[in-house]
Amino acid sequence: MDRHVACEEIKSRCKGIALELMRIHPHVPALGDKETQDALYAALYELTKQLEIVKKRVIRLEQRDDSPEL
Repeated sequence: MDRHVACEEIKSRCKGIALELMRIHPHVPALGDKETQDALYAALYELTKQLEIVKKRVIRLEQRDDSPEL
């Protein structure tokens, strides 16, 4: 697998994971326990934030690869 394919796969998988995390949010209020809900929202936020870091690192790598050689 070359770098371009790997980058596309990573970005695609991150997007899929982020969509799955979003599907959890509507179910959290049904738990009926504020402490648990707050902890879940905090954890979901952290997971989403880490996914964004992964995507941004991959995008930066792609941009570096696309820069013209001098």
